[in-house]
Amino acid sequence: MKLQCMIVDDEPLARKGLQEYCADIDFLEVTAVCDNPVQAVTLLQQQPVHLLLLDIQMPRINGLDLLRSLPQPPLVIFTTAHPEYALQGFELDVIDYLLKPIAFERFLKAAVKARSYFELQQRPATTNANAYFFIKCDNGLERIYFDDILFAEALQNYVVLHTPQRKYITYLTFKAVEDYLPGEQFLRVHKSYIVALSKIERIAGNDLIMGPHFIPVSRHLKDNVMEKILKDKFLKR
Repeated sequence: MKLQCMIVDDEPLARKGLQEYCADIDFLEVTAVCDNPVQAVTLLQQQPVHLLLLDIQMPRINGLDLLRSLPQPPLVIFTTAHPEYALQGFELDVIDYLLKPIAFERFLKAAVKARSYFELQQRPATTNANAYFFIKCDNGLERIYFDDILFAEALQNYVVLHTPQRKYITYLTFKAVEDYLPGEQFLRVHKSYIVALSKIERIAGNDLIMGPHFIPVSRHLKDNVMEKILKDKFLKR
């Protein structure tokens, strides 16, 4: 299956270069090209895509604000001449952040990563305790059982999966992990943490305690988190 892409950039040469790169990659298909973000928002409502190749510094709306405005954004790769927005980009769970001029090899690496995330999102989730998945870790592939995961932690453009035995560091976006983990077993409690509900031993103030681990709960998520954790399991007088 090809990833349908939209290119959004106000520079004609940049748009042309990205179109040529996409044409040379057999799993990418450019279905829309926009020279301004306002046009892109309209087109995305009419014709959703799998992958957005998005510039940042553009007239009227910058790429960061465009992404924040989308209720259900596709996968995003930022293509920009400005390195100073990289942290904000990764906080928005983008797939990659490419600096112009972009070498084809670097673009291909980002595209392959986007395809991997897309395929990960398409896999059916399961609650079977024996179910597992594989991640790239330490120059190899590691099998991870859902039932072993204590919590997932965002670490810049990496994700750390914590289990009772060890922690696994993998080059994934936090959003890709959140989308893949079964929602009935796992809950995002903070911008940087997803926890396994069954592994929570204690709640103390704004922290969820799992053995030696203290996981903070975001203030604006606390009511929802407490409702999901306690449900009908809170015995009171």
